[in-house]
Amino acid sequence: MRITRRTALLLPLLATQAPTPTWAQERTLKVVTSFTILADMVQQVGESRVTVRSLAGPNQDLHGFEPRPSDLQAIAGADVMVINGLGLEGWAERLAQSAGFKGTAIVASKGVPALKSGHKHGSGAGHSHAHGAFDPHAWQDIANARLYVENIRAGLAAADPSRAAAHTAAAARYTNELTALDAEIRALFAAIPRALRRAVTSHDAFAYFAAAYGMDMLAIAGTWKDSEPSARDLAALTAQVKRQNIRALFLENASNPAALNALSSETGIRIGGELYPDALTAPGGPADTYLKMMRHNATTIVEALK
Repeated sequence: MRITRRTALLLPLLATQAPTPTWAQERTLKVVTSFTILADMVQQVGESRVTVRSLAGPNQDLHGFEPRPSDLQAIAGADVMVINGLGLEGWAERLAQSAGFKGTAIVASKGVPALKSGHKHGSGAGHSHAHGAFDPHAWQDIANARLYVENIRAGLAAADPSRAAAHTAAAARYTNELTALDAEIRALFAAIPRALRRAVTSHDAFAYFAAAYGMDMLAIAGTWKDSEPSARDLAALTAQVKRQNIRALFLENASNPAALNALSSETGIRIGGELYPDALTAPGGPADTYLKMMRHNATTIVEALK
């Protein structure tokens, strides 16, 4: 087309009258989650249709988390807020009210068969720390994670009905990946005799994992979480570990290693590696997604028990 002087003068006007681009019509949902595991699940379901911020960051223990003013601002500007529930985020409701949050609230654990706080699977009774009536670490069972995904899908669809079909398709794809991983982990544990599936971790976060995969998990949390145990306490736990034929100890990414190191030295049981119960690693780390975290935890435990 030959550009005349008149055409040149009309081009700016034509540009202002052009159709609005698709990307401008499809604004991403702003989602705030309480911790990184939920953030990853939301990203898997929402894909490019969401922008996700996790209040507690990578390798950050949510149990002692204290919200900051910037977190209040993030919630105030969010379309969706996702929490775990089961008493894990006692500050969530107050923070949402203070921020004037008016968006869609999602409780990811809604409908899961929750274990009572302090529940012990098998013969692995030991020290624990209280969360309230229920153990909140339900994501450690992939069957529960599938319920989390459905709750997230429903919440995103309610907040953004025009893209509900896309959220549903992504949730179905992700659920299939979770189901495949669950079968993979069960096959790993099937190679270990049930009587040998016993371990010690830093705090009581693996009851759901233990129940799902047939393990006894002893935790040394409580007053020891941020300090070394007393000589009397260490002697009692050492006797219990020997009595129950515990085969491996595991550190956790967001816990103080002092107590586990002391127990390892006292019992001669080696530390089998680092597990990730409550927080993902930074991008590029060994557990920067929920799928990678669960696979890492399972393979680390199985390798140490062989």
